[in-house]
Amino acid sequence: MSGLDFSVVGKKNPEKIYKYTNKDVILYALGIGAQISELQFIYEGVSRGLKVFPSFATIPRRVAFPNLGKIFYPKFIHGEELIRLHKPIPSQGEIICFSEVTSIYDKGKAAVINITFTSLTKDRSPLFEVESSFFYLGAGGFGGDRGPKIEKITPPEGIQPDFSVTYKTTENQAALYRLSGDLNPLHIDPDLARLGGQEKPILHGLCTYGFTTRAILHSLCDGDISRFKEFKVRFTNVVYPGESLTTEGWKDNGRYLIQVKTERAVVLSNAYVIID
Repeated sequence: MSGLDFSVVGKKNPEKIYKYTNKDVILYALGIGAQISELQFIYEGVSRGLKVFPSFATIPRRVAFPNLGKIFYPKFIHGEELIRLHKPIPSQGEIICFSEVTSIYDKGKAAVINITFTSLTKDRSPLFEVESSFFYLGAGGFGGDRGPKIEKITPPEGIQPDFSVTYKTTENQAALYRLSGDLNPLHIDPDLARLGGQEKPILHGLCTYGFTTRAILHSLCDGDISRFKEFKVRFTNVVYPGESLTTEGWKDNGRYLIQVKTERAVVLSNAYVIID
């Protein structure tokens, strides 16, 4: 059948240590499109110290990713992502990470797997949490709970966004981003991308998430990473390397509603960010 191991639900996985250096932080920044004008994110010699994009929180979790069984990863698709930051991420060092599969829901054509990742500093103070949701295509229909309805977050109709930023990705964006740790062949191998149901390799959803974080950080925080507190999105369409990403935001009761689109489609929706 699907090869999915349902016994993992509710089990806290062992703690792992993510070790990283300035080079990992810089490579990630370049992978989400950072330019020479964003020197504080790509040069370790800046006088005030190298800054880390908040979305880097999605990287350390790979060391604590749970064993879900025998998964065919070209059919493993990112559904939603949330990061919640307690303090700015250091530019190098060690992060303690652990995870828990909180639920697996049956959506008929797919299983939805929800995982919470917790990250602590070396002295065990809270650093950030990541909540991830994945669709495993073809693994549904096992008679399980369909899960709760998700809050619907939509931008106001007919109202211009409070900010709008467009960044163009490059043809080799996925090839560069994958060097930060997500080696799913769906993003680089044309044959395996087709086996996964795509016409060609697609950009990592978390690369789009990083591009969006950059847009928000520069538009709403003036580059101040300490103000970036929480960011949640739903991945609603694929992005192909080379396409442009337009991030739009509307102020709404202490948060901003976010939407991201390419030339073809809306690719991130049901999204919000909380800024201090």
